Amino acid sequence: MTLLSKKNIVLGITGGIAAYKSCELTRSLIKEEANVQVVMTRNASRFVTPLTLQTLSNNKVVSDMFDLTTESEIGHIKIADNADLIVVAPATASFIGKIASGIADSLLATIILATRAPIIICPAMNVNMYSNSIVKENINKLKDHGFIIMQPGEGNLACGWEGKGRLPETEKIISEIKKALTKQDFKNKKILVTAGPTREHIDPTRFISNPSSGKMGYEIAKAAWLRGAITTLISGQTTLELPYGVNIVRVRSAEQMFQKVHCNLKEADIIIKAAAVCDYKPIKKSKQKIKKSENDFTLKLERTEDILKSIGAKKTNQIVVGFAAETDNIVEGALKKIKDKNLDLIVANDITKEGAGFESDTNIACLIDRNENVEELPIMTKLDLANKILDKIAELSN
Repeated sequence: MTLLSKKNIVLGITGGIAAYKSCELTRSLIKEEANVQVVMTRNASRFVTPLTLQTLSNNKVVSDMFDLTTESEIGHIKIADNADLIVVAPATASFIGKIASGIADSLLATIILATRAPIIICPAMNVNMYSNSIVKENINKLKDHGFIIMQPGEGNLACGWEGKGRLPETEKIISEIKKALTKQDFKNKKILVTAGPTREHIDPTRFISNPSSGKMGYEIAKAAWLRGAITTLISGQTTLELPYGVNIVRVRSAEQMFQKVHCNLKEADIIIKAAAVCDYKPIKKSKQKIKKSENDFTLKLERTEDILKSIGAKKTNQIVVGFAAETDNIVEGALKKIKDKNLDLIVANDITKEGAGFESDTNIACLIDRNENVEELPIMTKLDLANKILDKIAELSN
């Protein structure tokens, strides 16, 4: 199951050139196991055929406000009442203006004015139209009435102009839909997450690191944003796609991560340190590549700064969460770490277990809080574990 499983999503399509992209959005929603009801304006059907959307959505596409079959059941009210969410993609300047003025001259506009479901508007138009003060005023008016307005993308537009006005990417629209349907129990909370490995260079071509993929921290950042948090992710070097909606800070070394964490520390309500920071670094870094020779090579190391301990020492009323990737004495080691580093919660796992190690899409964890309560969790996806961690943080915050 996904966050959108069995959710009734009304996809409104208006008459802009970006209407063809609604086909991809429909497919993505179906892949997320949502039930998609497409509602098109008359002009939208000139850009993409209702038959195409009907085939992709597995539902009859509706567009005529005076369809005798549909309206014999007061169809527009039924669609409005059954909707879990309405998303209009693309939304033209004309349609935005009409909705902002309460004009219900199309089936889609009527459904929007009759629903109590969340509504996401995805503007797509010429850059000069988007920047027009009247359009801006209409968009701000919709915001004031509780509509969720997505920022259009930038780039080459179909009209030949370049700038802001492109329909947001499908993945971003899906993310906003998920957020709108997720409980906002961390709304406006500021959460700082660290993720990924650090690299401690020996010379310009070699470094010490570890196999952390960063997946756990990235999933925590995604889950926190979905639940309403203002989320900052300080990330080491990974190949992961950057999570939408999250403020990203890139670092390489343990020293850089230490500095960036402390730059953002004061503003954070919650700090979740999921990064795999190297414990040691070379005492000296060679400026040139060290040449291979017949002799043995000895590398002298020194401790890196303990970031988690430094956070625990400075925290006030903040919640601080650490991770403990262990191979033995999991609970005992985690309990010691909680006391030594002044933590509120620690996520401990045995990295030798199948499905719990580095680079895996799943994890097997044990949550241990400051009161020494131990909760052992079964194998689950890292996104599910991220939400379990956030649930525990919410519990500790009360």
